[in-house]
Amino acid sequence: MGKSIKLADIEKELMKDNEFKEEYEKLRPYYEIVSQLINARVEQNITQEELAKRIGTKKSCISRLESGNYNPSLKFLQKVADGLGKNMYISFR
Repeated sequence: MGKSIKLADIEKELMKDNEFKEEYEKLRPYYEIVSQLINARVEQNITQEELAKRIGTKKSCISRLESGNYNPSLKFLQKVADGLGKNMYISFR
């Protein structure tokens, strides 16, 4: 078996590339939201299908959201937050 590589090490190496770092920073807010949604769903021990049922959508929509292949509206994010029993806050810093 080959030597394993830590994700943090890969990220550190990639961040040396200014073009990569710039694009990564542009996408950071989106991925932070997605990460929070996934963590909330997993902590509640519910499936994507159950969350979809709670908010009246299809499992595929939740799957696309969690995979980063969907650009959700604020209205959709609010529905997801409600389905998870969470409050959504948006701020500019």
